[in-house]
Amino acid sequence: MNPKPDATEPGAADAPAPDAATLDAPAPAPPPSGTGCVECLEHDGWWWHLRRCVECGHVGCCDASPGQHARRHAEETGHTVAASFEPGEEWFWDYAAERGAKHVPLAPPRWRPEGQSCPGPNGNVPENWEDLLHQ
Repeated sequence: MNPKPDATEPGAADAPAPDAATLDAPAPAPPPSGTGCVECLEHDGWWWHLRRCVECGHVGCCDASPGQHARRHAEETGHTVAASFEPGEEWFWDYAAERGAKHVPLAPPRWRPEGQSCPGPNGNVPENWEDLLHQ
């Protein structure tokens, strides 16, 4: 059995040959666990901004949020690198090193939905939310 397609097989001429850049490209990090902080949603909490674990896709809330679930996830799992899950933000953070981290490809969607409220989720954000943020 020949694992390579024969040029005479249907469609063989149409299949592009992989180039070296494609073969060396890392697989994208898993998709996000959802559109909001997993723990806040489970416990009727709220968040300011969202972060996405690049190792498993867990979405947690930022350090300014009351729950700080993204940092807790990093500490509990050893998954130390997260990407901002806020629309248009391109940065990555290493919680263990407390500094920016190398960008890695991410499976879509890259960010939470643009129409989603911030802070969120709608209905759980207290009126004095700004007073409750961690500085």
